[in-house]
Amino acid sequence: QVQLVESGGGVVQAGGSLRLSCAASARTFSSAIMGWFRQAPGKEREFVAAIKWSGGSTYYADSVKGRFTISGHNAKNTVYLQMNSLKPEDTAVYYCAAAPYGSSWPSAESYHYWGQGTQVTVSS
Repeated sequence: QVQLVESGGGVVQAGGSLRLSCAASARTFSSAIMGWFRQAPGKEREFVAAIKWSGGSTYYADSVKGRFTISGHNAKNTVYLQMNSLKPEDTAVYYCAAAPYGSSWPSAESYHYWGQGTQVTVSS
């Protein structure tokens, strides 16, 4: 069992930055890939970014490429999402999730463990 705890959400003006953190209780086969998803009101949950602990490969949704950066701190079992040049359309609840080796990175169904979510609101 892997527990994930997000932090760092808040309210920011358009063009601003926020950094989200996700602390994992353990690093196991089931948490080999860490991802961030988001869900805006009335919309489906969508993939944002993911990182493999082994090797550090990253993957981004086109909508955030060049603005968001995912990174991991191995010793702390913590994953970060640095969000720059935020836009009002980035407003959503952001979720951290963990998936096992070999999973399809952008597919929410691949992720077995989820955090409780943290609200990000970008005002225009």
